[in-house]
Formats: sequence, structure tokens, C-alpha cells
Amino acid sequence: MAALLAFVISVYSHSGVIQIQRNCFDGILSMRSKTFIASFYVYGIDAIEVFFYLHLYTERGFFMEKQWKFSQKEALETLQTSMDGLTQAEVEKRFAQYGYNKLQEGKRKSILQVFAEQFADLLVVILIVAAVISALTGGIEGTIVILAVLILNAILGTVQHFKAQKSLDSLKAMAAPNAYVMRDGQKTEVPASALVPGDILLLEAGDVAAADGRILQSYSLQVNESALTGESENVNKIDTPINKEDLPLGDRLNMVYSSSLVSYGRAVVLVTATGMQTEIGKIADLMESAQEKATPLQRSLDDFSKKLSIIIMIVCAIVFGLSVWRGMGLANSLMFAVALAVAAIPEALSSIVTIGLAIGTQKMAKQNAIIKNLRAVEGLGCVSVICSDKTGTLTQNRMTVQKVYTDGSVSSIEESTQNPIAIQELATQSVLCNDGVLNGDTAVGDPTETALLTFCRAIGSNETDIRNEFPRLQEIPFDSDRKLMSTLHKRNGQFEMFVKGAPDILLSRCIAIEQNGECLDFTESIQADISEQNAAFSAQGLRVLAFAKKILPENRPLTLEDEQDLIFTGLIAMMDPPRVESAAAVADCRRAGIRPVMITGDHKITASAIAKQIGILQDGDRAVEGTELENMTDAQLREAVAHISVYARVSPEHKIRIVRAWQENGHVAAMTGDGVNDAPALKQADIGIAMGITGTEVSKDAASMILTDDNFATIVKAVANGRNVYTNIKNSIQFLLSGNAAAILVVIITSLFQLPLPFTAVQLLFINLLTDSLPALAINMEQPTGDLLNQKPRNPKEGILTKDFLQTLSIQGILIAAATMFAFLIGMQINDGMACSMAFATLCLARLFHGFNCRGTRSIFRLPSNMYSVGAFLVGTLLLMAVLFIPALHELFDIDSALQITNILQIIGLAFAPTLLIQLVRIIKNK
Repeated sequence: MAALLAFVISVYSHSGVIQIQRNCFDGILSMRSKTFIASFYVYGIDAIEVFFYLHLYTERGFFMEKQWKFSQKEALETLQTSMDGLTQAEVEKRFAQYGYNKLQEGKRKSILQVFAEQFADLLVVILIVAAVISALTGGIEGTIVILAVLILNAILGTVQHFKAQKSLDSLKAMAAPNAYVMRDGQKTEVPASALVPGDILLLEAGDVAAADGRILQSYSLQVNESALTGESENVNKIDTPINKEDLPLGDRLNMVYSSSLVSYGRAVVLVTATGMQTEIGKIADLMESAQEKATPLQRSLDDFSKKLSIIIMIVCAIVFGLSVWRGMGLANSLMFAVALAVAAIPEALSSIVTIGLAIGTQKMAKQNAIIKNLRAVEGLGCVSVICSDKTGTLTQNRMTVQKVYTDGSVSSIEESTQNPIAIQELATQSVLCNDGVLNGDTAVGDPTETALLTFCRAIGSNETDIRNEFPRLQEIPFDSDRKLMSTLHKRNGQFEMFVKGAPDILLSRCIAIEQNGECLDFTESIQADISEQNAAFSAQGLRVLAFAKKILPENRPLTLEDEQDLIFTGLIAMMDPPRVESAAAVADCRRAGIRPVMITGDHKITASAIAKQIGILQDGDRAVEGTELENMTDAQLREAVAHISVYARVSPEHKIRIVRAWQENGHVAAMTGDGVNDAPALKQADIGIAMGITGTEVSKDAASMILTDDNFATIVKAVANGRNVYTNIKNSIQFLLSGNAAAILVVIITSLFQLPLPFTAVQLLFINLLTDSLPALAINMEQPTGDLLNQKPRNPKEGILTKDFLQTLSIQGILIAAATMFAFLIGMQINDGMACSMAFATLCLARLFHGFNCRGTRSIFRLPSNMYSVGAFLVGTLLLMAVLFIPALHELFDIDSALQITNILQIIGLAFAPTLLIQLVRIIKNK
């Protein structure tokens, strides 16, 4: 039977059946297991064909799911191509099947559609209805003002929407414009969009890979994959198979991926995926599927709007019914309902919140945090988890020599004076066997090599002087297969060859060791000691280079045989060290009730060492790799996520899963990142934070905040500012709603007692849009207090309308309403016009005074000075005085011209009374 199956598979693999029924089997693969068997017969596939297709897809695969496992021959056979490339006829056939090598995107909304959506809010609908009623009853001025405000808000919302929609455009810009391939046995330049799976792609230094592919031939190829993995160091590529089932993207050394930059060498690559099937394409797809999270304030305001809308409609309906029942007439009843709606709806709320967020944005920009999405400002205030990238954010993004092993002992840079001769000699060798360059503060070349040059300067030497004194005569460049580099120099009258490379490789080639100026035999005991020290360095997350030398008889071209029988000289261990301020910032995070988490593409050992050093990884916490996450279900990850502080070797999909796990556990998650690979998670996170210096345009577009200094400590400052912004906005909302509550109470009371209308729609709009806006803006200028980071993050599920908030708002609203009704009743003794004028003026001035109460919960005598509040009060008072005393404005605002100085004094006294009572209570309570 096995022989028969092998024969059938062989026959099928050389026939056209594969092409005919490939799409058929694709359909089967997408189905659930329960319908899998039944679908065989629906598609007309018998058991032998099923066996063949399972073998084809799972072991070799048209989409090459585990491409790194295949030999060159297997990879070519699987995609039915050869080293001569595809024929033009086959290219056209595959082009029809796979389409353009481009990223796709969903249909975008038109400007009109986005503009129309800005009106999809119950409060807006109520205002539109009020405007129509006002127009029908002769109040055309009120109609114009209401509609102007609504249209302006809609325009602002539309502009903001389209400014934020640029992520996919940046992804597309990363695609290489052209590529060199083998077609019909000839090297041909084609548009990158014309690549298809099976093409033979030719890469050289400086090229950007235009598709994903399996490396068939590598000639010292080094690729920068930082856009995908987040790690800035070049990756040495190979062309041999890697026989492992699961490999993180960063460990797939025989693969190249679209958008990666070839920094050194060249290669012949088999294209295995194009367009949306590439890793970049998967990220684009993730970004399409990732949902931007509404900030806590957005959710609170949305919930508040719905509740307020329902309350307003119910109350307006009751007031309208009562008015009609009491014989006020349909027109007057409608005017009462319109006045009530306008009084209840805080028209300035949206603008005040937006401006408050903008003020917070300006403050943060001065502290190196640029906010793209205004709503993210206050969202920072309830962040309970910060998932941070390691490289460049928590670390300096600069490889630095940490320790040196010479003469059998370990020294730090600070201790280099203890053994200056041996360390100076090792530094000289590291400079000569080195291709890096330092131009001032600019490092050119491999980060590991430039770190060695910086080390040379740190111990008081100069790499340029050393190189000039001992110029390079011959060399064998670094090769990823042998993992060594050798150079020849004339020094001290001898031709010395210096070799550097991986410790395990170099140690096996040594026969002697230079120690304390003597050349000793390289005994097993000495080799064991060095290997043990190398392991100790690695366990600390350090990257280790070994150095050796050899005396040659003459100046001649070096050969690989020369790299034998070496004299070991030392080890240099380096790492990308933590930023100086990272440990303090992490401590501040924990003090503020925020859990810091490290997510990196680096190895677990290195990541864990850094995390322990700065306080992220503590006793009882776990560090896991991406392969471990692959084996976790979403439910298992949700359960484990609280105990994991370090994630290493992760993919974009892993990052989204981590963020979602925290969110599903009820946390507000912030995510930092700089690479293309971070973009989907940045979009998924409640607060996406991109790096301004090292970040790609894609990550910046996907994020809601950008750090101009790439510093984790800046995030902590932003959190403190975010908490202050939310406090100020909540105080502003309390100011607006307490004043509106007072107006509602007055309208309801006058309606119940069949009294004249206390306010016109224009008067209420004047209060809501002008005199109320100024104090609300001033409240948003309040400075943060010093204890913000001692508070726990606020509960994101907690709405604005809490019990304490409503209680305070109600008491303050009742006090202002009482003062306004007193003024109304005083005016009624003269005439209805005077009653309306005095009620309007008292309500307006009382709300201006009330702005001082809403600056905080303490007495104004215990609050820091805020000249903006004083200025807002003075300007608001001047505007009110203008309405009351300029005859030309009386008709527009329905002001009675008979106002006397006595009435003005009564207005001032009644308006000040609520504020006096509130402040006295706070003083008595010692607040």
C-alpha cells in the first residue's frame, strides 16, 4: 500500500492535477474539522488525493509555511521553479493566480459619509430638533447659532478622522520600487509589484527585499530586519536548512522578508510569498482587523450623552405635556420645551473637552511626548499596564562594552586601570580587526564593531592613531558560516594576524594563551575556565566576542588555514545597557499602580537580564518566548498574563494577543514600539506609543502618542499629565453641568407654576457658549499636584456620573437655581421682561463665580494661583455687562431697558451667594 501511495504521489506531482484542484483543496483547508471529511466528496476528491494534498500542504506546502526546513532542491520543487527562474508564460499564469505584489486595504469612507456620521449622536439630534422648532416659532437667531455650532463641530471631527488614517499608506511606501530577478534564464529588472511566488530574486547590499523568500545562496548576506523584529542589529543570513518545527521570525536565518534592508553581501532568493501573504502583508491585515480602542473618557462621554439625552427627552416631553394641559398654547409650550432642551444640553462640552485635551497635549509636547490622538491624553491617566519594547526605549540602543576578560580575570571599564597593559593590548586588537568607523558622535558600521571603538576611546586610546600606526595589510572578511574575521598588520617588526569571532568557534582553534606577557599552553583546564566565563557572561545577557592572534612569517594573502593554531588573548562582553533613568521610571510606574511589561524580539536571556536590572522582572515573575505563547490558548494566556513580565522573540500576532489578554482582564494597556511589526499592537492598545527617533513612519501613524526622546521615563511623566488632564476635564464638566442643572430647575419650576419663560434660547446659548466656556477653559489650565503618581489608576469602567459627582453637582445646581429664582421673582414684581432679564443676568454671573469653586475640591485659599480663572471671570463679566448696558444688544438678547443700579446690585449679591456658601463649607471642613 505504501508503495502504491508513493507511486500515486509521484504521478500527481508531475501532472496538471495540482493546478486544477489546488483551489478546490484551499476551500477544504479553510473549513472546520467537523465538515472536513464530508467535503472530500463534495469537491470530488478521493482518499488517495486527500492523502496527496495533505502531504503536499503540510510537509512541503504551496505557501511554504515552514520554508526554513527545506533544502534548496525541495524549495525549488515545491514552487515548481529552477535557478534559471520562471518563464514569462508561467509568470503570467501565477500573476493571474496571486495578483499584484501589493498591500490591499479595505474601502475607505468618503468625506460626506464621515461628515454625516458626526451628527449621529442623540444630543446633536435633540439640538437639531430644537433649532427647527425655534425657527418655526420665530426664533431664527437661536436656530442660526445652534446650527453653526453643530456644523463647526462636524467639520473638526471630519478633519481629525482623515488626519489619523495614514498607516497603510506608510506601509505601501516601504515597498521596493524595482527588483532584479531571473526570468527565462536572464537577469531582469522588474517592478516589485510584478513579483510572484517562484521567482528567483537577486539581492545585493543596499537593496530592500521586495517579497518574502527562502535564501538559496548566501554570500556573507547581512540583513537589517528592525522594521519587523524591532532589533536594530544586522542579522547574518545562511542558506542551509534549519530543521526545527517552530521558529520565531528573528531566528529564521535562511529567510528574508519584504521591507528588510540588505546591509552587506548578496544572495539568491526564492520568492515564497508576495502581497498580503508576506509578513508585512500579515501586519497590514492585522492593522485592518485591529480595533482602535475608545479611551475611558470617550466611553464615559458616550455613556453620559446617551443618559443625558434620554433624561432631556423625557423631561421635555413632560414639560411640553404639562404646558399644553394648562392651556399655554402649542407655540408657547414648544418654546418652553426648546428652552429646556437648550438649557439642559451643554453645547460647549465637546469644545471644552477638546480644548482641555489640547492644553494637555501642549504640556506633554514640552516634555517630549507628542499626542496625535487628543483622546489619548486623558486615557494615559488610567493606564494600568505599559507593554514596552526593550531596545531604545528601556535601553540606550547603543551596544556598549561592559566587561573584559584578560589574564584570567574579569574587569569592567572602570576597573581597566587595574590591568592596563593587557586591556590596552586587547583594545588595540579589537580596533585593528574591525571595519567600524566613528565620525564624531556618529557610528558607521556594525553596532558590535563600533562598540569596540567606543571602548578603545573609553580607556584613553584613539582608534584612528592605532590604525594609522598599524595599517591593515591583508584580511579575511567576516563570514556567517565560519563566524570569524581576520586581519594582518605589521607590528613590532612582526606580521601579526588578529582574529575575532564567536567564542565557541575561536576557542576550538587555539593552541596557546597569552597571559601576563607570556605564551602558555592552552590546556583543557584553561579552556574550561574560559568557556565557563563565556557562559557566565551569556547568562547575564551579554554578547561575547573572543580574540586571538598569530605570528605569520611574511606579508601574504591570508587563507582559511591560517585561522588555525591561534593564541588566545581575551574576551570582550557587551550589551545594549539600560537607560540611566529606566530603573527610576519603572519604580515610579509601580508606585503609581502601573504594571511594566517588556516585549522584545531579543533573546530571553538578554531580555531577562535587562528586566531584572531595571526592576521589571521581579521574584515570582516569568519570562517566556514566542514559541511558548504559540502553545497557549487565549484563555490560558489571559490566566497567565498577570504573572509574565518579559516576552522574548515575539511576533506581531503575539503582541496583539498580549495586549488583548490584558484588556480582557479589565486593564487599560499602553504599548510602545518603533518597528512595522509593532503597528498592529499599537493600534490595538488603548494607548499606542511610538518612538520618534528610531520609529518607522508606520508605527508613528498607528500610534496615538510619539516620544521624541524614545525614553520610557517620558511615558511616566505623560501618565501624570494624563491624570491631571482628566481631573481638570472632570472639574470642567462639573462646572458646566451644575450650571445647566440650575437652568433646568428654573425652567421646570416656572413651567410647573405657569410663570413666564425665564430665559430665551439666545440667552441660554450666550451663557453656555460664551460666559461658561471661559471659566471651563481656565479650569483646564490648573497645574498638577505632586501626589498624582501616588494614586492608583482610576477604574476605566467608572463613568463620569458617579454618586459623589452627581451629589456635588446637584447641591451646587440647586444653590444656583435658588439664587436665580429669587432674582426672577424680584423682577416679576416689575414686569415679565424684567424677570427674564434678572434671571438671565443672575444665572450668568453666578456661573462665572462658580468657576472658582470648580477649580478643585479644596477652598480657593488652599489652591495654587491660576490667573486664567481670574481673567476668565473678568472677561465673562465684561461680556455680561455689555449685554446689559449696550442698548443695541437689548433686542437680540431680550433685555429689559428698565434695569436700574439697584437691580444690578441685587443680581451681584444673589449671584455671589452660592459661591460664598460653598467656600464657607469647605473652610469649615478644613479642605
